[in-house]
Amino acid sequence: MSTLQLSLAIIGGLVLALIVAYNAWTSRRNAPKRAVPQEPERTAEPTLRQEPAFDADAAAPGDGGAFHGLDRGPEPASHTVDAADAMELPVPPMLHERRLGLDPLIDIIATLQPEQSVSGDAALAALPPTRRAGSKPFAIEGLNEVTQQWETPASGQRYQSFQAGVQLANRTGALNEIEFSEFVVKAQAFADAINAAPDFPDMLQEVARARELDQFASDHDAQLSFMLRARQAAWSPGYVQQNAARLGFVPGAMPGRLVLPASTQGLPPVLTLGYDTQAALSEDPDQSAIRDITLSLDVAQVHRSEQPFARLREVAAALCEAMDGVLCDQNGQPLPAMAMDPIAADLELLYDQLDGRELSAGSVLARRLFS
Repeated sequence: MSTLQLSLAIIGGLVLALIVAYNAWTSRRNAPKRAVPQEPERTAEPTLRQEPAFDADAAAPGDGGAFHGLDRGPEPASHTVDAADAMELPVPPMLHERRLGLDPLIDIIATLQPEQSVSGDAALAALPPTRRAGSKPFAIEGLNEVTQQWETPASGQRYQSFQAGVQLANRTGALNEIEFSEFVVKAQAFADAINAAPDFPDMLQEVARARELDQFASDHDAQLSFMLRARQAAWSPGYVQQNAARLGFVPGAMPGRLVLPASTQGLPPVLTLGYDTQAALSEDPDQSAIRDITLSLDVAQVHRSEQPFARLREVAAALCEAMDGVLCDQNGQPLPAMAMDPIAADLELLYDQLDGRELSAGSVLARRLFS
């Protein structure tokens, strides 16, 4: 082989090696970013335990009441609490917000007066099989003889009066004449079963009230959604979950959905993060490429004290920095930071208008109306 042929062979080999290396580098660069494995937390070495014994001499003499280095703690008598001090102890927050019943602000209410008190078991047996009139929630409540409070009929109680209600409007629209008629039929059947006399309001007047409430709700229903797009390399589902978890997100009820819980347990989430469901259900999630995720805020469902929009901006900024993304609108157009300030001002005005209508964001009534 001549020197020229040898040189060409060497050059060809080098070019081939460079092509292979470039392709490998490109593939690695374009591969979805994966979650970084977390090191397990180191736990302290377990303290030697002493098996219980009936021998009073099991403890070493002169140990001052300690068992092999384990403090026995104060004597039970020292745990007594003065009654005055107990009144000053902080009261733990309620896990669930108290449920409010039918409300004339957003419900049509018909009174059902029986000839005599009715047992809770009889009322439960007379309830209709469904709790909707068309697309609107339907409910029946009884006035408890003992507590004098309106409540959902319960076994073992007695009720001196009842009321049936149907919601005036929700996100499917205003209650119409057909739904009102279905409400009357359901309430009348319940009244007949418990031998009660119903008193229904005027249909035309209530339907007009439903339309007015629906118009207000439509004008003040804000559901914000923003997109975070990857600048270069795509993201794997695990990578998205790992970065979102650092900001307090937890898995939602559906694949590809993460939620930021409210400060009070049982309330709707403050924010929702969503991504491609097929990627979340993939057999090999690390190879699933996600180019964008969605951050959403249902304004009427979250109390303003949670400062949801401010938290949305903080979460979006943190995710963009950690994941090399850019904040965009729903159409994928990048949003400058200054574009978020007018939205914040509009939301404050919206909150004030909802408060003025006694439908404060995050309240029970607002969550029912905007659902």
